[in-house]
Order: sequence, then structure tokens, then C-alpha cells
Amino acid sequence: MTARISLCIVGYGYWGPKLVRNFLGLKECRNIVVCDSMETRRFQAVADFPSVQVTADFASVLANPAIAAVVIATPVTTHFPLAKAALLAGKHVLVEKPLATTAEHAEELVALAARQGLSLMVDHTFVYHSVVARIKTLLDESHLGKLRYIDSTRINLGLFQHDVNVIWDLAVHDVSIVHHLVPERPVSVQAIGASHVANGLENIGFLVLRYASGLIVHSNCSWISPVKIRHMLFGGDKRMILYNDLDTEEPIKIYDSGFEARSDDERSQLLFDYRVGDIHSPKIVIAEALQSMARDFVRSIHAQRPAISNGAFGLEIVKVLAAAERSIRSNGTEIRLA
Repeated sequence: MTARISLCIVGYGYWGPKLVRNFLGLKECRNIVVCDSMETRRFQAVADFPSVQVTADFASVLANPAIAAVVIATPVTTHFPLAKAALLAGKHVLVEKPLATTAEHAEELVALAARQGLSLMVDHTFVYHSVVARIKTLLDESHLGKLRYIDSTRINLGLFQHDVNVIWDLAVHDVSIVHHLVPERPVSVQAIGASHVANGLENIGFLVLRYASGLIVHSNCSWISPVKIRHMLFGGDKRMILYNDLDTEEPIKIYDSGFEARSDDERSQLLFDYRVGDIHSPKIVIAEALQSMARDFVRSIHAQRPAISNGAFGLEIVKVLAAAERSIRSNGTEIRLA
């Protein structure tokens, strides 16, 4: 029988309670400690989950040999120092997205985890979503034909973040989903954005990823939209998929629509056959993505194998986001990726 582990969730703000609930639901977890510097949050954690222990002392968590893993759900700028301290203390680490705010810091964490022989994982929750899993199957089976583009709209009113811009907060989901679904990696990043608040952090942004195959990915993200939209459109030359994350009944629609040229000569003359066919919405049983993510983290520890959204995966996401930020600072200059 696999030994049950004890872990500490650091940070009991918006995401912390969701993490506690999902880890408590795993039979592989024994004890959960919540660490937060705010007394009101510690009281709330006990009120919400009477079985948890609470502390304000992160150092005591690191010094406790009974705690095998640390889950970090704190402001983005604290991810690197907290994760580094936990890894140095011999703890397995799960970090909320993104892994760090710079590629250099993310690389340091990945290298440190490898040297220590510890699991390092990033909570890119959408990677574990049932709908994303179905889309991956369709793409892997070439159901769409050649994938030509992915166009995402991820907009809403708020919440403004204090430490990162909208690219790091919202476009990160699109980048992680695409990285999970598409085997190749982008060759360049281009982004523009604008800030309408005093701290100068962009609250609206547009991101473009280009690939050697010709695939192009576009992400439109905003904190200043009067409506909430979560759409991703996957365009193939045979079929197309619309993924609406807000539609719980029919989250994906497969359009039997496409385009093709009958000959190279006709292609050069822009003469194409356009096909508009049926729309199919497959039945998908939706499992809670956050619990699937939590289970993958625990099992990566027990099996000593990388999780799906492991540290190396998280590092790739940070590299893209950091390049996007450089592009914004350079008025939309295209940034090449190594």
C-alpha cells in the first residue's frame, strides 16, 4: 500500500481553499497544514476545514520532517523565494502558475529540483481539464486535418492584479493549453498591451505565437471587458473546434467545415473549395481539473516520475511569457525564441 503523505498549503487567499478541498479529497493525503501570515485567514481555514492544522511560521513548516510537500498559492512575486526555500529544505513543491516571473528564476528552480531529486510541478489547471483532454485526442488523431490556427478570447471585468499584468494572469492559460496540445514549440512571440491604471501593469493584451509549421496562435486577454468570454477556436483545414469554457452543457462544438485547393495551380490563384457541414457536440464527462492536478502531483512523488505540468513544462511557459513582456516593452517587436 502506498504511504500517505502530509503536505502544507502556503497561502489561504482565493485559491488556497480550493487546493485544501481537493487535496483533502485524495486518499493519498494524510495531514494538511495551512500556512498564512494573516490570522483571519488561519481562523477561516479551520472554520472551513476543521481537520487542518494552521501556522504562520513558514520556517517551522520547512523544518518539519513529517511534511513531505509544499503547495505555494501566494502572490506571483513570492513564488521563486518560497519554492527555492522549500526545495532546499528537501520538500516536493507545487507552485501556482506561473512558476516564476523570470526565465532565469524558473531555470534555477528546475535545476535545483533535479539536483535534490524532488518533484517540482506548476498548477496549470487547464492541462488537466476533461475538455482539453478531448481536444488533445482529436488533434492527435488528426481529426481536424492540418491545424492552421488557434484563436483565443479570454476577457472579463477584473480582477486587477497587483504584481503581474494581464498576459501573465490570463494569457498564461492559453499558452499552457497550446503547449500541452501542440507537439512543436513556438519560434517567436509578439505582444502588445496597454495599461489604464496607476501601477502601469497592462490590463489588456494581445499575444501572437508563430510556429515553424505555419501554425499561428492568437490570444486576446483583458480585465476591462463588460462581458466574460472564454473561447478558443481551433482551425484545421478539414474541421474546426470551438471550445467555450463557460458552456457546461456543450463545451466544444466540432464544425465539419474546411477548405482546400484542388491543385497547386488553383492554390496559387487563391481558388479553394470551401465546405460547410454539420456541427457536432460530443458528450464529455467533466471531472474536476484541480483534483486531477492534485492527484498527479501526489502520484509524481510516489512514482518518482514527472507530472504532466512539471517544472520543465512550467519553465517553457515562463519563457514565452517573459518574451511577450519584452515584446510589449519594445512596442510589439517580434521576439525570437531559442
